[in-house]
Amino acid sequence: MMPRAIHRPVSESSPMQHDAAETRYVAVGDADVAYRVIGQGPLDVLHFYGVGTQIDSLWDHPSVARFLEGLAKFSRIIVFDRRGMGASDRLPRDAMPTWEEWTHDIIAVLDEVGSDRVAIVAGLDAGPIAMLFAAMHPERVEALVMSNTTARYLVDDDYPIGASSATLDFVIESVRTRWGTTDFMRVQQPADADDVEALNRSARRLRASATPSTAAAQLRYMLESLDVRAALPAIRAPTLVLHTSHNPFIPAEHGRHLAEHIEGASYREVPGHGIGFDDDQSTQAFVFEEIAAFLTGERPIVEVDRVLTTVLFTDIVRSTEQVVALGDAQWRARLDAHDRAVRAELHRFSGREVKTTGDGFCASFDGPARAIRCASAIIEAGRRLGTEIRAGIHTGECEVRHGDLAGLAVHIAARVEALAEPREVLVSGIVKDLVVGAGIEFVDRGDHDLKGVPTSVRLYAVRG
Repeated sequence: MMPRAIHRPVSESSPMQHDAAETRYVAVGDADVAYRVIGQGPLDVLHFYGVGTQIDSLWDHPSVARFLEGLAKFSRIIVFDRRGMGASDRLPRDAMPTWEEWTHDIIAVLDEVGSDRVAIVAGLDAGPIAMLFAAMHPERVEALVMSNTTARYLVDDDYPIGASSATLDFVIESVRTRWGTTDFMRVQQPADADDVEALNRSARRLRASATPSTAAAQLRYMLESLDVRAALPAIRAPTLVLHTSHNPFIPAEHGRHLAEHIEGASYREVPGHGIGFDDDQSTQAFVFEEIAAFLTGERPIVEVDRVLTTVLFTDIVRSTEQVVALGDAQWRARLDAHDRAVRAELHRFSGREVKTTGDGFCASFDGPARAIRCASAIIEAGRRLGTEIRAGIHTGECEVRHGDLAGLAVHIAARVEALAEPREVLVSGIVKDLVVGAGIEFVDRGDHDLKGVPTSVRLYAVRG
């Protein structure tokens, strides 16, 4: 059992005070990500939101300041602005990171502050990033608190609670034309409709976070591409889902869906419209008590035996024919050169070699974009060696067994690779969906019935 966290008294000179918590930066690729560390408690808590926040202005909001200072009594709080938002580097509107790449911001910040394992508190459009991270890196997530967020925003045949495209267009147009105004905040914070000071404070926060066109572009990109439902069954951390009963943007049905599809998750419906900024004091108290009790209570440590990962299989095409043509000695030399080239590309793209398959490799990645780029590089390396290679990629929940991977996701990846043409990277539909915005183009190869897989799988070839 995990020991109950120690509540430490906070003095007036405590590092919890916001002027002592200096905003710092960590490089993530070519971008700088802003973060702060507050408090010295025994539990690390990563707290972040999405569009509309700026970490330097958090303490301008009395409700947020009270919430963070309360958490800092028993934890070390890490707050950050993801790439493209707030105090972090802005992004070109036509070059957004993928959901997978946004999880790299979390890794960079945690590594920078020396946190190996953390409880995550995230909401709104930051929630899906946190859920992906928890599924991909379960060994680093102590607990997960999701507030007013969703795994998918738009309606689909198997997601009837989603919003229509017309609703999304209305939301985006409202952001584009009214972002950073008190009129906009009256809709977002109806409880403060007559509190001009609170409305102005929140409007300033939005303007500090992003311009109207940037906020609209990010929200459209995120809400149109958002679908992390496949990650939910792979989340192993104890999870608390909080959702307001009258949320005008993301209805409570979305929160219930999360709780129903994350194993062992608890759901608490919060009275009111929003969580986090200028809520009434009763809502603030309710939310803080729920989160504090959840984070400090005794919880069993969950052994990590399943993880959401991207599986890559590669294979040398017509290897038997090459053995006959080259002879054993030359074939062994070519195979050795092939193995060295594959391992070099796996290292370059942060892939993990799971095993060799005679004349191919099985490898895993924490995200599909790197897997695709690695597969393409491996195929190119094979071409230079005079060898044709094909590759198959699938993202899904895998069982971890003594360093090996098992389960249906591995089986699907192997079947996908077997259908690939020479010098082709073939991927499943979920891989294509997860790399939206990564600049990778695909050719639709249609639905395929894969042996041993209960439903057909849509396949796509990477356009090379």
